[in-house]
Amino acid sequence: MKNKPTYGIESVDHALRLAMILQQEGPLRVTDAARRLGVARSTAHRLLSMLVYRDFAEQDEHRHYVSGPVLRAHPVTESLAGLRRVALPHLVRLTARTLETSNLLVIASDQARFVATEECDQVLRVGDREGRVMPAHLASGGRALLATRDPGEVRSLYDGPDSGIDVEALLRSLRRIRRQGFALNDQLTETGLTAIGCVVPGPPDSTPAAISLAMPTARYRKDRLSEWVQEVKATAAAIAADIDPATVVRSTRAEPVE
Repeated sequence: MKNKPTYGIESVDHALRLAMILQQEGPLRVTDAARRLGVARSTAHRLLSMLVYRDFAEQDEHRHYVSGPVLRAHPVTESLAGLRRVALPHLVRLTARTLETSNLLVIASDQARFVATEECDQVLRVGDREGRVMPAHLASGGRALLATRDPGEVRSLYDGPDSGIDVEALLRSLRRIRRQGFALNDQLTETGLTAIGCVVPGPPDSTPAAISLAMPTARYRKDRLSEWVQEVKATAAAIAADIDPATVVRSTRAEPVE
């Protein structure tokens, strides 16, 4: 599993995290940057200044920092900051209940992007995935989101001579996921990692999102799958209720695993 290096360079990690936040969430104040990183305001200012120097960031007319030319190849989704803010307390509670790492994901084209992670504190654990991208058809949250899409849309993403993906097999898998209401990633993205993903229900104009519960495969037990699915679905429903209290959330009862 890809976890944080033992001898990581903290200043580099901070700068990369700030670049990721600017790319995904948009304008950022120095005080916001300091809070997100848990550093002094002066440290956040120096980091942002270096990003400006290298064209990863620039300042707008309000003196807020925004993504610079280097990052603009990937458009910012303005709603991601609000989505992350609403979801994170629920991820904290999910991780506290299950003692496993939880994530918030969205899809960009055929990639699943991790917007937030709440890492558990077990010695053997799945590490922080915030800012990373993985193939949507392999990540549990990405698979759950793809299952909500029209088959024709899925074909347009993957039905090409160079994709190397069996589209018909993928569509069959997505139909099963749609019936079950959750997706399972059993070492599809990383050896030794198992994850359970579920869509966050919401109105048509909301940003499609999913959450996942990730654990070392050594701790995964099939007899606990229904329990974990219930936890993930309940968390997704709670996030949806906070995003739009008027949204009617369907029952979180888990369907039999096929």
